[in-house]
Amino acid sequence: MYNDLMPIDSYEIRVCDSCGLRYPLVDEQTFGIRCPACLGETRVTLRVSRKLVTEPTRDRPEFFHREDAESAKDWRKEERGKNFAVLLDNIRSAWNVGSILRSADGFGFTHAYLCGITPTPENVTVQKTSLGAEESVTWTYHNDALKLVKGLKKEGWKIIALEEDERAIAITDASTAGLDTISKNTRSTRPSARREVLIVGNEVTGVDPELLDLCDTIYYIPMHGQKRSFNVAIAFGIAAYALR
Repeated sequence: MYNDLMPIDSYEIRVCDSCGLRYPLVDEQTFGIRCPACLGETRVTLRVSRKLVTEPTRDRPEFFHREDAESAKDWRKEERGKNFAVLLDNIRSAWNVGSILRSADGFGFTHAYLCGITPTPENVTVQKTSLGAEESVTWTYHNDALKLVKGLKKEGWKIIALEEDERAIAITDASTAGLDTISKNTRSTRPSARREVLIVGNEVTGVDPELLDLCDTIYYIPMHGQKRSFNVAIAFGIAAYALR
């Protein structure tokens, strides 16, 4: 059921020609050439050379459900403007999704964008770990996070990602960066005016590189032990605390 720990040197970003799903595919994976959502034909839109180390994983991603278009339309615009949102970019584990939703509620995030292969709260496993947080944190599902973020930027949202990247700054400096912004323009940082979305990425491939290119700020969490990264749900909790 689980693969052994092993290094991976590259992965690719694929897009489905039928439903538009955008998702990462590690070279060593034997599934995923066809769309995980609709089994349609897919194409490679980006190849990424990056040293990755996989943790033990299931042979197939968790089952996930599509966005309910009607419920998305019913999502009130005033709720959308309430400042803080999280974007889950191709999170494959339903347990991680539920944990992130629960933490998002605790830190005052009002919306979650679930993208790509990310399971939604319609999944029973998500519900078991979210413990009802999906009732207080509204959510929508989106096939392609890149299209979503481009739209959010046009609406004036500040885009933040949590990822190891040469452009990233330590999350421990987040509060200082915020104070610098306040000193430059106090009005834009009043709680009623701040509109920020925090992106966390796939457990193996991380945040989509083209999403990182759209970010206003990229943060990383300094590591002091043998491991290179935290579990994505733990990492979100650390970043959410620092940013809020």
